[in-house]
Amino acid sequence: MSVQLHRLSNGFRIVTEHMPSSKSASLGIWVTAGGRHERFEQNGIAHFLEHMAFKGTKKRTALEIAEEIEDVGGYINAYTSREMTAYYARVLEADVPLALDVIADIVLNPVFDPAEIEIERGVILQEIGQAMDTPDDVIFDWLQEAAFPGQALGRTILGPSERVSAFSRDDLYGFVREHYAPGQMILSAAGAVDHDEIVRLAEALFGHLPAVTHVPADPAQFSGGERREHKALEQAHFALAFESPGYRHPDIYTAQIYATAMGGGMSSRLFQEIRERRGLCYSIFAQAGAYADTGLITLYAGTSEAQLPELAQLTMAEMFRSADTLSPAEINRSRAQMKAGLLMGLESPSNRAERLARLVAIWDRVPELEETIANIDAVTTTDVRDFAGRMLTDGKSALALYGPIANAPELEALQKGLAA
Repeated sequence: MSVQLHRLSNGFRIVTEHMPSSKSASLGIWVTAGGRHERFEQNGIAHFLEHMAFKGTKKRTALEIAEEIEDVGGYINAYTSREMTAYYARVLEADVPLALDVIADIVLNPVFDPAEIEIERGVILQEIGQAMDTPDDVIFDWLQEAAFPGQALGRTILGPSERVSAFSRDDLYGFVREHYAPGQMILSAAGAVDHDEIVRLAEALFGHLPAVTHVPADPAQFSGGERREHKALEQAHFALAFESPGYRHPDIYTAQIYATAMGGGMSSRLFQEIRERRGLCYSIFAQAGAYADTGLITLYAGTSEAQLPELAQLTMAEMFRSADTLSPAEINRSRAQMKAGLLMGLESPSNRAERLARLVAIWDRVPELEETIANIDAVTTTDVRDFAGRMLTDGKSALALYGPIANAPELEALQKGLAA
């Protein structure tokens, strides 16, 4: 399998990986613009724009977009994150040119029909309402807001309903002009693809776009704090975050190994101590997320109102204990989980295309797989313990609580108790 990277004269990047045994291909356009690139008054527009891409172009109706891909048995979709928006498809080998033409069309030529805008506005408002009714989804938005208050990185991707209700056709076109430049686009394709053909097609579809100077997003500043929302739910939802490295920081692998050891599976510390030994919850996990300039170690658990205080205190205590007691066996297990997850994921063309796009967005190159494995293997038990100690003693964390939480301890009280 071979990875090839090419850049058009206008800055548009193309990365491909041919998988000889594959009969299908995954390909798409990843745009390095998401929620954190929005101004305050634009909050939610990147996601709105993603929805509108499928609502008609200058040469295809919304139905024709769906039919052209599904007539050949393919699949097309999109998503918006805080730093990226992606439009992607999976098709059989012979249909790669068709898929790329459709994706280019929805990215470059949306018509933003006023009637369709109103229809999709209603759909997105329903999506916002659904998110509010899903506690273990919305609590992560609130945690993000508590971690990065007053910043684009702390705002919800969906946006508030009052903003979504007011977006106009001109607002959508304005965001495209600001952020959908060729230097902010990556065409990634994996599976049954031919690099030279993809480059030729991309040159015809994207080569005419003028190069535009990119304005980077504002730097993020982890501040920390807490948000509490009382509601009569069956469970109290508890989410906690600490600042961790961005994805270009040398400690990123250390952070990921730490999160895996603490809550990455059934053998992890938090799962074993909080759920298995004490029976305080059904679900508990930890994960490491990263952005360009910062990241978050996030922990989540759902429990009863009565058990929430004990769960919160024990979770924090277990984290602080980890800085002194994480063992080589735990670190070895976490490394193995990370490497297995990476390698198993590479069996899918869709995962490969996603990975290629993200690596090019981060590094402007695709590091060899062996380089990534070596970085994971280089992390020692001492590295992880030291990282945990630094992270937990810097005095900053974020807490979000939702549900029957009247008895939940304050964040400051938890921190003081641990410091003592």
